[in-house]
Amino acid sequence: MPFISKDWRSPGEEWVKTEEGWEKKKILECGRQINGSAQDNMDTRCGTTALGTFSADLSFSNRWMDEEDKENMVTEESPPTDTLAIAQSISRGASDGTVKPHCHITIKCTREIAGFNGLSDAFKRLDFRNAVHDVRRFNYICKLLDLLISQKLTMLSGCAQKVLFNMLEEVAYQVSASQQNIHMLNKLLQQLRMMIDCACWGRPLGSTLLWEQHLRTINRILSIANCIEIREPGDDVFPKLQNLPEECVREVLLRLADHKDLESSGRAYSVMRRLVDEQRIWRELCQFHFTQQQISHVQGGQSPPHDWQSTYHKLRKAFGLREEYAEMIQLCRSCRCLFWKSIGHPCIVDQDPEFQEKLENVDKNTLYVPIPPQAFLKFFSL
Repeated sequence: MPFISKDWRSPGEEWVKTEEGWEKKKILECGRQINGSAQDNMDTRCGTTALGTFSADLSFSNRWMDEEDKENMVTEESPPTDTLAIAQSISRGASDGTVKPHCHITIKCTREIAGFNGLSDAFKRLDFRNAVHDVRRFNYICKLLDLLISQKLTMLSGCAQKVLFNMLEEVAYQVSASQQNIHMLNKLLQQLRMMIDCACWGRPLGSTLLWEQHLRTINRILSIANCIEIREPGDDVFPKLQNLPEECVREVLLRLADHKDLESSGRAYSVMRRLVDEQRIWRELCQFHFTQQQISHVQGGQSPPHDWQSTYHKLRKAFGLREEYAEMIQLCRSCRCLFWKSIGHPCIVDQDPEFQEKLENVDKNTLYVPIPPQAFLKFFSL
């Protein structure tokens, strides 16, 4: 059945010239809203001028548009009259700057619905570049970058590559400002070097001009990473880690979820080295990452092991580690929308009374599905 509208042909897209190239106007409209914490982090980053040549613009989203583009944006829309109109209104986004970061996707293509999910558009609509500065979302985004760089880099479009390198640059600025997660930045840069060195016929795939721009971005990231230096707290800061009681230090170690962090902590000073060798530390680490059935399988039905550290490494090699994120992308089953759980999204259920009646007896928690990084990439043709 053909799509019936005022014009059977596709209306096309409206594009806007920006400092970083041509961008779709609907993406710019969706990216206008930046939460207060992200704006504060952007302002903080603007102060670190010694780390590189960073332009102190107000925000990543707002610097896309000039004044003429902002004036031409839609300022008022008629209220939707049916479900399709509601979905279209939500997808276009409100023009008052209150749109929450979200991205509608096509779950299944049919004869009536033929859609294509663009990875670069999703990154911009979900405001990934500013989300890097949120400590709750940092690990999730770094995992996505890890998967893209190590497995999908040569399959990305030019626009997606540009967004990826911009996000990686934001990670470098965040690591430099926070003095944390330096090992994650080094891991991403190491994988990036390997992928570029292993490119087809000795050169990266894609436009030469585009990759010249990418290489300039990579050089900026490397200069930021080389300038990172861990600053120890001053003499006036008290108490320091060495001054904490042994019980407090043990509680700190019990909250580390990575064995590499434990091993690095053991090299810090003598108290930590002694505590890291305790069986309780490794026992609780095993119980955090693995189920009781998995632990029993490795034990072979025997009594609890005397060496939990070796048991942990056997379990890690056999089953892999559990991935835990403070916040994940969620999928709304009602409107097929990806969004950040703590921010929410403009759902079709909130605007359509018929949907509200259908979901009266439904558990609201089942309407939202957490999407791990590996599952997130499956929505796109990579």
